[in-house]
Amino acid sequence: MPNIKLPDGNSLNFDKKVTGFQIAEKISKSLSKQALIISIDGNLKDLNYEIDHDCSVKIYTAKDKEGLETIRHDTAHVLAMAVQEIFPKTQVTIGPVIDNGFYYDFARKDPFTEEDLRKIEKKMMEIVERDEPTHREVWKRDKAIEHFKKAGEIYKAEIIKDIPKEEEVSVYFHGKWHDLCRGPHLSSTGKIGKYFKLTKVSGAYWRGDSKNEMLQRIYGTSWPSQKELDNYLKMIEEAEKRDHRKLGKEMDLFHFREESPGSVFWHERGWNLFQKLIDYMRLRQKKAGYKEINTPEILDRGLWEKSGHWEKFGEHMYTSTTPDEKIFAIKPMNCPGCVQVFNQGLKSYRDLPLKMSEFGKVHRYEPSGALHGLMRVRAFTQDDAHIFCTEDQITQESLSVTNLILDIYKDLGFKNVILKYSDRPEVRVGDDKVWDKSEAALLEAVKESKLEYSINKGEGAFYGPKIEFVLRDAIGRDWQCGTLQVDLNLPERLSASYVDKDGSKKIPVMLHRALFGSLERFIGILIENYAGKFPFWISPLQVVVIPVSDDFDKYSKEVADKVNNSGINCQVDLKNHNLNYKIREHSLAKVPILLICGKKEVDTNSVTIRKLDSNDQENMKLDKFLEKYTALNQAVSN
Repeated sequence: MPNIKLPDGNSLNFDKKVTGFQIAEKISKSLSKQALIISIDGNLKDLNYEIDHDCSVKIYTAKDKEGLETIRHDTAHVLAMAVQEIFPKTQVTIGPVIDNGFYYDFARKDPFTEEDLRKIEKKMMEIVERDEPTHREVWKRDKAIEHFKKAGEIYKAEIIKDIPKEEEVSVYFHGKWHDLCRGPHLSSTGKIGKYFKLTKVSGAYWRGDSKNEMLQRIYGTSWPSQKELDNYLKMIEEAEKRDHRKLGKEMDLFHFREESPGSVFWHERGWNLFQKLIDYMRLRQKKAGYKEINTPEILDRGLWEKSGHWEKFGEHMYTSTTPDEKIFAIKPMNCPGCVQVFNQGLKSYRDLPLKMSEFGKVHRYEPSGALHGLMRVRAFTQDDAHIFCTEDQITQESLSVTNLILDIYKDLGFKNVILKYSDRPEVRVGDDKVWDKSEAALLEAVKESKLEYSINKGEGAFYGPKIEFVLRDAIGRDWQCGTLQVDLNLPERLSASYVDKDGSKKIPVMLHRALFGSLERFIGILIENYAGKFPFWISPLQVVVIPVSDDFDKYSKEVADKVNNSGINCQVDLKNHNLNYKIREHSLAKVPILLICGKKEVDTNSVTIRKLDSNDQENMKLDKFLEKYTALNQAVSN
């Protein structure tokens, strides 16, 4: 007689085994129609899973994250079904849920075309209308391997071989079609609804390894309603217009090359933007009491072993063995180097909190299939800072960091920020008592910030709990950027200490802090948030002076010199093109201000101002222009 405890504290009693369907029906008829999956003591299961013991349950609908992800997971299966019904010789590999959708990887000789995608979508609609029932079977490992091999599904057979022996081999059937899958799934294909869309096809290496076969990846999205689908597709359309890779080329900011995959080749304008962010951060950090340092990019393996990074991140490090057989690694992070600076000289409690900042270049080997413009690279610059403090200072310093981060984001146009608090992961270093202290202090800071926050159980760093700062951009997308992490482990591992009031040696707390996270990625986010049309103070090229004809080249050069001397980044365009051509060219490059110079401007010592996305023109004395725009050439809080 299972006793079922509900989220509201009420309980339901049953005299025999009971399924999620039956529980939902017992609660209400409306819930039974909306129910998709169920959690039993925190474990997600199909609605038809039989419960024979006392437990806590929660029923999920399309309004819940778990329910929506299940809809998308089922849609991925329906995609694979449709592909194999149309193209029977195609092998299926993996089809996970991702942010806002799903994808499925296929092994097929011929590439999928746009016409193929339309055919597949039509077939998916048919499968939904057929309302194929879903059920789960558990197979013996050898049976499953043999079955998929005979079916020509060699990738599935390979996946099964890698499943840990203690785990079940779970196979889901949708009608007769079946797939290797942990689940959970909806009760039938009809439960998905018809609010889905296949969005694109791309290449993807099997298991993300460039040494393996190239597969074809079909992306799609799925939603509970047509309105939500339409809104998302509109956002995707707008996102494509804002793609930082496209705009980066149009604005002459950067490029990538196969000779150094995942590394940015910055052009003059892009590097100007990069340096503007650093200059701005230097100013803000100096005001906040940070001391800037710089540490080596290559460090001996022994230091990485002491810090714990060799074991945790070794496979992502670039390493080199010298002629004397010593092993060095290019740093994947800045923290151990910063501790070495702290360790120079005796530190007192009076020196704490000690704030050290660093714009440190780091390298991490990311799979080639994961690389994506500025958003995912192998070489990037972190705006790191490490704050050494006492345990009693954790909460206050965490609040100070939070306020600084929020203020900087506001300057850069991000006012909607959400906090995510993550506690201890399963694999970690350090004593549980130490974790208890650091988690309590950081969570207190989160609560005192008065901001909206969520708790991500078990997603902290291996050395301490953390806060993630999530920005919402102009078209509603969320980006995880800044982080704040409490670390009571690394200082001890690297022998950091200070002398306390009583003369005893104590281990400092170390707060890891990044505001942009990666400057490269943050620039990509900025480009897409503003669609390349940056605020004046941060624009990589702020002003272009254009003479009406070569008769006015001399005056235009003089204007450009004065604008540059005022601290505004300016160029003069003396190319042999007509005026309209130049205006179109610089507008495409998103230059915010064009200064037109002709006879009237020479005679009156003025300039004619043409702003980006405006056909209006304003004539202004040059001195007045310099006064006005020099004032605008500052961040909001400066």
